[in-house]
Amino acid sequence: MSSDTLTKAAAAAPEDPDEATPLRIVPQRRPGQWTAAAVVLALLGLGLNSVVRNDAFQWGVVGDYFTSASVLRGLWLTLWLTAVVTALGFALGTLLAAFRLSANPVLRAVSWGYVWLFRSMPILVQLLFWFNIGALYPQILGVKTVNLLGPVTVAVLGLTLHEAAYAAEVVRGGILSVDRGQIEAAQALGLSRRRRWWKIVLPQAMRSIVPPAGNMLIGTLKGTSIVSVIAVQDLLYSAQLVYHRTYQVMPLLMVATLWYVIVTSVLGVGQHYVEKHYARGSERGR
Repeated sequence: MSSDTLTKAAAAAPEDPDEATPLRIVPQRRPGQWTAAAVVLALLGLGLNSVVRNDAFQWGVVGDYFTSASVLRGLWLTLWLTAVVTALGFALGTLLAAFRLSANPVLRAVSWGYVWLFRSMPILVQLLFWFNIGALYPQILGVKTVNLLGPVTVAVLGLTLHEAAYAAEVVRGGILSVDRGQIEAAQALGLSRRRRWWKIVLPQAMRSIVPPAGNMLIGTLKGTSIVSVIAVQDLLYSAQLVYHRTYQVMPLLMVATLWYVIVTSVLGVGQHYVEKHYARGSERGR
């Protein structure tokens, strides 16, 4: 075979796959998604423009009352109620969860009955019940209930009992999410019950507890607005007192709404970092 023939054959031979030019990956075109995104952004822009440029919202009035003394006092009471109710609710809820997981059938039945009862009753009904408890029990241990249970006390009591019923299920679900084998391994290593709880169960249970607990905290913040029906001067009630005097209903409602949005946004950021902390070492934390 001549040298020219060998040269032509070598030129016609396929190249080495390892030395071949890599294929360029072209993303699939999705015109429908971009069209939908453009439509959504256009609608959002129109909505925002209608709110900002609508004189009926009276943004000047909103600015005047946004940091007024009465509104800030109501905001402080709302934050205080949220903190107290959340702390007491989860303390009682943790105790109820322990009862529910107990081997004692009486404790399990009491916990189940509590959760069933308070989850079945609307929070407004509970508040009105405790607010009018004097009609059923004028005195408790020689103390008049009218003097014992003021509006703020009724708000704390009613919201806490309601919160505890849901917190109990959140805590119980978190504890049950921990692999039983790890607890048995800790027992085999001779760890005490207290150390098993703090070193094994609680850190892993918190991964499942924190997300719903954060949602409950935000829900409690907004749920405190219902105490305005029993004349507790929270954020919403403070705004109502102003617009009952000035008849500027919408601007004052916007003041309360903006404060709720700001506080819930801050709580949402805090929830994100707490979740990230407890997710360390897991797939979610990577």
